[in-house]
Amino acid sequence: MSSLLNQTVVFGVIGGLGLFLFGMKIMSEGLQKVAGNRIRKILAALTCNRFVSMLVGMTVTAIIQSSSATTVMVVGFVNAGLLSLVQSIGVVLGANIGTTITAQLIAFKITHYALPAIGLGVALKLFSRSRRWAYIGEVILGFGILFFGLAVMKEAMEPIKESEAFRALFMGIGHNHLLGVLIGAILTVILQSSSATIGITLALATNGLLTFEASIALILGENIGTTITANLAAIGTSLPAKRTALSHFLFNSIGVIYMLILFPFFLELINSLTPGEADFIAQTQQQAAMFGVSIGDKPFIARHIANTHTFFNIINTLLFLPLIGWLAKLTTFFLRGEEVETEFRLKHIDMRVLNTPPIALGQARSETLRMARLAEECLDEVLLYYEDQDEKHLKSLEKKEDHIDLLQKEITNFLVALSQLSITQEISKEIGSLMHMVNDLERVGDHCENLWQLGTRKKEEKIDFSDIAKQEIQEISKKTRGFLGFVVNALENRDVNIKETALTMENCVDKLEENLRNNHITRLNTGECTVLSGLIYIDMLHNFEKIADHTYNVSEAVRGVK
Repeated sequence: MSSLLNQTVVFGVIGGLGLFLFGMKIMSEGLQKVAGNRIRKILAALTCNRFVSMLVGMTVTAIIQSSSATTVMVVGFVNAGLLSLVQSIGVVLGANIGTTITAQLIAFKITHYALPAIGLGVALKLFSRSRRWAYIGEVILGFGILFFGLAVMKEAMEPIKESEAFRALFMGIGHNHLLGVLIGAILTVILQSSSATIGITLALATNGLLTFEASIALILGENIGTTITANLAAIGTSLPAKRTALSHFLFNSIGVIYMLILFPFFLELINSLTPGEADFIAQTQQQAAMFGVSIGDKPFIARHIANTHTFFNIINTLLFLPLIGWLAKLTTFFLRGEEVETEFRLKHIDMRVLNTPPIALGQARSETLRMARLAEECLDEVLLYYEDQDEKHLKSLEKKEDHIDLLQKEITNFLVALSQLSITQEISKEIGSLMHMVNDLERVGDHCENLWQLGTRKKEEKIDFSDIAKQEIQEISKKTRGFLGFVVNALENRDVNIKETALTMENCVDKLEENLRNNHITRLNTGECTVLSGLIYIDMLHNFEKIADHTYNVSEAVRGVK
């Protein structure tokens, strides 16, 4: 019987925790879909102002309901060179406050609304014609599953109340705050979710198994444990990214240390700001009915725990906000060294942000723009080589073309991984457009390679073009370069009203190529050009025309047609 009871408790806790984590995931994904591009716009508001950075971190975390996700995202941004160390510390400070909203929501006694919320969420997700309402349905569904999981955990823990061994264990945590901090940290590292640790703490405390003191110790430990995720994500990243992750660990750990020293005062502060006595136990049926709990439960402790989490992070953030510069120096002291700039690396995309699709898409777009600028530089190098025949351009050309090939591969892999996540139709459509874009830009690089090889062959075989042929090559190259520059600028500015201009420019290059080809045939007939020089000339015209074709394809992807 005892073993059956233990099995019921273990299965109930595991199942309830699984539902809780799954509900958090669904709710977070739904919130991201509802928020859409707003997450990216919020992050775009980042400046060197530490207060703005903090507000950005707080807002983004409140939207995606995960401080770990925000911190990992920030580590990725620092690794890509998009954020400075000081900016990133401000964002992570704000993320610590934003994540406390989860605990405040959980503290509401609304578990009896869990099943109706699941029903409503499923109905909206399956039967709503509006995508926005379907996403809202996901949020409600995740919310319902989360609270249902919490209720399952709480119910599974009911038999533990009668166990003297468990009571002695949890009482030990209350008397030994350091042990509580250690358990909270380890549990958060194992579960990779601070919200899950808070959920377990609330279930234990509400059942009367944890004192308020023990709960505070576990919550303080959770604030250390949640920093481990970012530090794991920072493995293999740049030095500034490692410093960002370390700064998160340092200010949370320092905060826990001084809170342990000031523990009685902190305890008194939370008690004075939160109504009800934290360790009050409903001992009669009348009291239980009055507070909507079971006999032996603590009706007020959930709000005390939520407020502990919130006030710890607010106090810690306000304390460290003026000291961001000092904290940056401290992390630099612990992680010394100069950042070594690699010859070529991805600047914008980072696999760590894939769980936030709007941000990931913005990064893919930025890396695609970088690829387009490289294609422009490649064509510029070809034209310079045609002018001065200086072989120094060849090494630069080869390197740039290799970089374009690498970017095509990496961006495509990133977009494929992103497309396999739970994403909106708008994001899915843009992923398709970006895939078309990077393929066409890679082909532009290939045709640039063909052009410089033709130029090299012309030089090695000492083939000379007539003055007219040189002018014609210059004319078509100028038109092609202007077209490519126009489309790349449209990509950067996200200008979709380019159809007429792009079509006109593409037709202009096509007609010019046809006219120049006919002119060349005329010159062949009159003996002004040789056959060998003519073959190279025709190949050059063909490659410029092909660059224009792929540029037009890019313009259609910019417009969202492809």
